[in-house]
Amino acid sequence: MLEKLQGIAARYEEIERLMADPAIAADYEKIAEYAQERANIEPIAKGYYEYRDIEQQIAEAEMLLDSDDRDIRELAQEEIAELTARREKLEEELRLLLLPRDPRDAKNVIMEIRAGAGGDEAALFAADLFRMYTRYAEKQGWKIEILNSHEIGVGGLKEVVLMIKGHGAFSRLKYESGVHRVQRVPVTESQGRIHTSTATVAVLAEMDEVDVKINESDLEIESFRAGGAGGQHVQKNDTAIRITHKPTGMVVQCQDERSKTQNLLRAMSILRARLYEMELERKMAEQDAARRSQVGTGERSEKIRTYNYPQNRVTDHRINLSSYNLPAVMDGELDEFIDELATRDQAERLQAADLG
Repeated sequence: MLEKLQGIAARYEEIERLMADPAIAADYEKIAEYAQERANIEPIAKGYYEYRDIEQQIAEAEMLLDSDDRDIRELAQEEIAELTARREKLEEELRLLLLPRDPRDAKNVIMEIRAGAGGDEAALFAADLFRMYTRYAEKQGWKIEILNSHEIGVGGLKEVVLMIKGHGAFSRLKYESGVHRVQRVPVTESQGRIHTSTATVAVLAEMDEVDVKINESDLEIESFRAGGAGGQHVQKNDTAIRITHKPTGMVVQCQDERSKTQNLLRAMSILRARLYEMELERKMAEQDAARRSQVGTGERSEKIRTYNYPQNRVTDHRINLSSYNLPAVMDGELDEFIDELATRDQAERLQAADLG
C-alpha cells in the first residue's frame, strides 16, 4: 500500500509543477485535464503526507523511551499510543481511497421503474416508487426529467423512465436496482385482504457518445403519434420515437417531449445507457458466472426490499436492515439504506482487494 501511496504522491507533486509551468498555463484544455486529475488524487496525496508525518512523530517519540526520566518515558508511551491509533484510522481511510473508483459514479442517472407482478396494484406501487425517488432527488438538489411514461387509468404507472441529473447521482442511486415488493391492502380490495405486488427498478448511468459507439445502420427508427391520458400528452403530429437496435433486438421509445428531435435524443440516451449496462453485465458474468441480473424477472420471489404497510416497515434484504417509519421512506428518506449499502459495498471491495 505504501508503494502505491508514494507513487500517487509523486504524481500529485508532478501535476503541481506542470500546472505552475507558464508554457502549460496557456493551454486551457490541458490545465483542466490536470486540475481534474489533481482533484481526484489530492485526498490520497494529503492522506499520505499526514501518514508520513505521523510515522516521523512515532519514531521521535520512541527515541524518548530510552530516557532516564520516568515522566518523559510515560509521556512518550502515551503519545505513541495516541499516534498509533491515529495511524491505524488513517490506514483504513487510505485503503478506501485506493479502491478503484466506479467511472459511472459521477454520471447522471437514467432510472426505469416498471410494474411487475400484481396488476393495477403493481402499477400503483410503481407510481409510489416514482414519487419516492422524485422526493429523494429533490432533497439532494438534483434535477428530474421524465423521458417516457405509460400511465394507467387508476393513477398507476405501467412504466416510467426518468433522467436524474446531479453530482453523485449514480453513486447513490445505483444501489436501488432490483425488485421492490409491497405488502398492503389495495384501494380496490373490498375484503381488506393484504396483497403482495412488485415493481422493478433499473438504474443506468447516462453515457456520452464517446462511451458507447452505435452504428446508424444497426438502428430502425420509427415515428408515431404520442398517446396518453389527455391534455399535453396527446400530440396531433407524429412526434413520438421508437428505436429498435437490430443486433440486440432492444426497443426504446420516447414520447414525453414535444418535438421529434427531442424525443430522438432522449431515446438515444436511453439506448446508450442500456447497451453500456448490457456490455458491463456480460463482462461481469465472465468474471462471476453466478452474478444475476440487477432486475431479474420481476417475480415476487426475487426482491431486494419489502415495503410492508400493515407493519409500517421497510426491510432491505441485502443488508437485513429495517426502518419502522414507512411514510418517511416513501417521502424520500432513503439515506439510512443507501449509506449502509455503500458501507457494505466498500467493505466487500476491501476484502476482495486484500484477497487479491
